Amino acid sequence: MKDGGESTLRSDLAAAFRLTARFGWHESVGNHFSAAVSADGRRFLMNPKWRHFAAIRASDLLELDADDPAVMAGPEPPDASAWTIHGALHRARPDVRVVLHCHPPHATALAALKDPSLPPIDMNTARFFGDLAIDPDCGGIADDAAEGARIAAALGGCSTLLMANHGLTTTGSTVAEAFERLYFFEKAAQTVLLALASGRPLNVMSDRVAAQTAQGWKAYAGMADAHFAHLKSVLDRDEPDYRD
Repeated sequence: MKDGGESTLRSDLAAAFRLTARFGWHESVGNHFSAAVSADGRRFLMNPKWRHFAAIRASDLLELDADDPAVMAGPEPPDASAWTIHGALHRARPDVRVVLHCHPPHATALAALKDPSLPPIDMNTARFFGDLAIDPDCGGIADDAAEGARIAAALGGCSTLLMANHGLTTTGSTVAEAFERLYFFEKAAQTVLLALASGRPLNVMSDRVAAQTAQGWKAYAGMADAHFAHLKSVLDRDEPDYRD
């Protein structure tokens, strides 16, 4: 029997999977989310190998040890790239409690550009000013320890990582916080791509205004909880089995 804290964490993470499928941000039966359950971050929950996001339930989540690579030789190993990315990030960043990695269409399209930067041209793009890491190198499918360590180093101290030729990774202290970053980055990437498609010059904020805007977002941190609570209420009505 799981304690109340882990039970809530499991249902929140399961909700994030279901919502990501609803928004069309997932990739077939790939992609992966995790949430730390130990104080040092090295024990974490993660989705089982190749289970569709739309079918994930709280009880389906694996509990893994980032220091135990023998899990990959077990009877039901996690996805190799999931283990590589999430194990490395939870080892390197114990302050990061939740890691969401997926391939939202606009974020992934931005990651495919020669210059994948996110210029601060509106409130949502400026939200990430100074807190976005961009990994300019693609090492292919991340399925070995060296690539995991490289990805963790690329994230550095930021909350969000745009991975060249790959996709997006967001982090947070809670599932709601990490999911809100995923939501707003996809919106921000969409805005940038639409603006670029106009062929007209971008009206980019000065660094001063962008930094001021990013700082201003911190006063709205509670939005993440309110937004996620609403989205879960929709799931509670339509797909309550995510909590099982």
